[in-house]
Amino acid sequence: MIRGGERFGSFGLATPPARHSIPADDAIALLKSGAAKPGSLLGYGNGRSYGDTCQNKGGSVADMRPLNHIRAFNAETGVVEADAGVLLSDIIAHAAPYGFFPAVVPGTQLVTLGGAIANDVHGKNHHRRGTFGCHVESLTLLRSDGRTYRCSSTDNARLFRATIGGMGLTGLILSASIRLMRVPSLDIVETATPFRDLGEFFELAEAADQANEYAVAWIDQLAHGHERGRGLLFTGNHAEHGSHTATRAGARLSVPLQPPFNVLNRPFLTVFNAAYRWKKGRSPAPRQVGYQGFFFPLDGVGDWNRLYGPKGLFQHQSVVPEETARHAVPALLEAVRRAGQGSFLTVLKRFGKVRSPALLSFPRPGYTLTLDFPNRGDKTLRLLSELDRITVEAGGAVNPYKDARMGAETFAASFPDWQRLETLRDPAFMSDFWVRTAKKLDERRGTAEAAD
Repeated sequence: MIRGGERFGSFGLATPPARHSIPADDAIALLKSGAAKPGSLLGYGNGRSYGDTCQNKGGSVADMRPLNHIRAFNAETGVVEADAGVLLSDIIAHAAPYGFFPAVVPGTQLVTLGGAIANDVHGKNHHRRGTFGCHVESLTLLRSDGRTYRCSSTDNARLFRATIGGMGLTGLILSASIRLMRVPSLDIVETATPFRDLGEFFELAEAADQANEYAVAWIDQLAHGHERGRGLLFTGNHAEHGSHTATRAGARLSVPLQPPFNVLNRPFLTVFNAAYRWKKGRSPAPRQVGYQGFFFPLDGVGDWNRLYGPKGLFQHQSVVPEETARHAVPALLEAVRRAGQGSFLTVLKRFGKVRSPALLSFPRPGYTLTLDFPNRGDKTLRLLSELDRITVEAGGAVNPYKDARMGAETFAASFPDWQRLETLRDPAFMSDFWVRTAKKLDERRGTAEAAD
């Protein structure tokens, strides 16, 4: 059962938290003994996934956070070896004085190393650095046969590729070595460029990627009329002269209690969007900012997900190819408008062509749109299904580690090679997401073969 009142939930709060958890040491002992039962385990990092890829209601989640030691760091090459439970914030703080920074960071630094690998996370510089998995040198993986495998591009390469982006299903990641990148400072020289509509954004996006390490756009999803599709394109590069000291990864503000209703309603979002656009877009001049505000702005508000109320939120992230993006992205935003839903944070960015070593990796060349919605039950679920449909018909994919409800058909269309991961999945490991998608596809395939 859950120990000490801890909650092992997903960040979206729209799915029930885990009912059973065990310490990492107990999970390791169980696996080494060879006594782990089928579907009984799943590694759990810091609970920053939005959906049910970190849940296993048919078994237990293993709390990996106590495995949090940085084992070695090479100040010449930037290669760091650390336990799977180490947070990215700890790696940043350790490497910063030596002039290194992770080559890829997601929108929060409060994710574990194991979680970043298992989800093959991406950042604002995919066009240059690819995914997190592109920078993994090696990892150690414990499987239910009792063996510990050292995996890299040359050792146990199939397991290596399956574990990166494998959503924790190939075994328990114990540690990893990753290659950081050298930077002149942690600070970022940021430029905010307003654009009138999506057409202007697409005209700016490729050139922005070519000229900058980082690029991402914010869309004012509630704008209407001739202003529909307006937003701000943020570009950034590490400052030549700036800080080499990491600031404490703690929240300046927090939401101590969950309100009984969704605070992020349409009137609030309208005011917020107007204020955000005015504040960020009022000057076209570049400005030097701290890395925390540029990469991890929401980390400054502890438990901000509580603002969505007791029903939580759904996040929908899609990627569509470049050749269909100019039609698909407006169609996605129009579907949201027709449904009368408001997205608190609407982010659009361009993925590049750097290939991940992962078997299943969400990023691929094209444009990715991220939307957050309060959970309003069937109304929201219908909208999310419509967004899935538009994405798949455009030849795109839906992000599994941001998902809490996609159907098996959407998953299969997004990841047609899913069976390659299933063949390498450790039988002792299972997630609610995999049951809902891949296992359902497996059952249908078995039924069809029996009928033949």
